[in-house]
Amino acid sequence: MPRRPEQPTVRCPWCGDDPLYVDYHDREWGVPVRDDRTLFEFLTLEGAQAGLSWLTILRKREAYRRAFAGFDPVEIASWGDEAVARLMADPGIVRNRLKIKAAIGNARAFLDVQRAFGSFADYIWRFVDGRPIQGSWRSIADLPPTTPLAETISRDLKRRGFRFVGPTIVYAHMQATGMVNDHLVGCFRHRQVATLGRS
Repeated sequence: MPRRPEQPTVRCPWCGDDPLYVDYHDREWGVPVRDDRTLFEFLTLEGAQAGLSWLTILRKREAYRRAFAGFDPVEIASWGDEAVARLMADPGIVRNRLKIKAAIGNARAFLDVQRAFGSFADYIWRFVDGRPIQGSWRSIADLPPTTPLAETISRDLKRRGFRFVGPTIVYAHMQATGMVNDHLVGCFRHRQVATLGRS
């Protein structure tokens, strides 16, 4: 019997065919994250992305990890003007003074949240009762740029001293860290991701 031709893998179209973007889509995007350092990494990178493409930030990710001490909020929270100057001179990252200073300030706010809630994960996941929201989008045109819940989280983060955490950035954070599964229903990852992170 002749072999049936393999069906092509169907992905969310936003990742295109760039290998780095495809790998990120296939392995990370939408996977529930409950590790505080990883959550802080995404929060920092998403703040850096404002006005830029996510692929641009992914290409700078390793440089960010080196420049920002592996995204250790304890170390970053202690940084002052010398660190800002060092980061402004680093060609591997987005050299925007407001974003750099926000990342340092966010590390301090992040530690405050950890002290108040036990972990940042406990704080952020309580907004979805610990369970990822399952999207059912069929077209990329249907995906919202933000949601009322993201607006609520954004307001709360700002009240706690975070910056570069507008509703659109917060919703991107929710998508990236699996608080919401926004893989399109036709994407091979939608069903896979839906089985993850149930608490």
